[in-house]
Amino acid sequence: MSPDTPIAIVYGTDTNNTEEIAHKIAKQWTELGHTTEIFNISDIDADTLAQYEFLILGIPTWDFGGIQSDWEDIGEDLAALNLKGKLIALYGLGDQFGYGDYFVDAMGWIYEHLQNSGATFIGSWSTEGYDFTASRACIENNDQFIGLAIDEDQQFELTDERVEQWVIQLYAEMMAEAE
Repeated sequence: MSPDTPIAIVYGTDTNNTEEIAHKIAKQWTELGHTTEIFNISDIDADTLAQYEFLILGIPTWDFGGIQSDWEDIGEDLAALNLKGKLIALYGLGDQFGYGDYFVDAMGWIYEHLQNSGATFIGSWSTEGYDFTASRACIENNDQFIGLAIDEDQQFELTDERVEQWVIQLYAEMMAEAE
């Protein structure tokens, strides 16, 4: 993927935390020489997502595993997308101490809705360093999240470092997929 090909960073938010993370991710990609376009999911439709070669999708988890409403509104459309040949990376926000049984469940919800889309998922993230009971976003024997897990409530001091490391990881995985 050339730096001229824009990366779509799409988020849903009610408190602006997920949007703030989208801007941090975009800044890291810009520093790597790539163009990004940031969208609130409430401002675009699922068909617009299919126009991009690389999508970074962000969603917060509400209370006891609740899906952010703007994402939930397009759930059926997501499940029907054909994204064959596209790359997808996910990030999710949650509170691992207050809602440890549902930590970043909404990220798992997006994955479940898109896993049959034909897209290649990149950017899985280790569960090491988190303290939670269960997550719908866990894969590989609960050793990995399907994407980057962010806890702005309990581990906000780790967010910038995690975002930076994750974007570097995404870049390497994107380059490997291009070979």
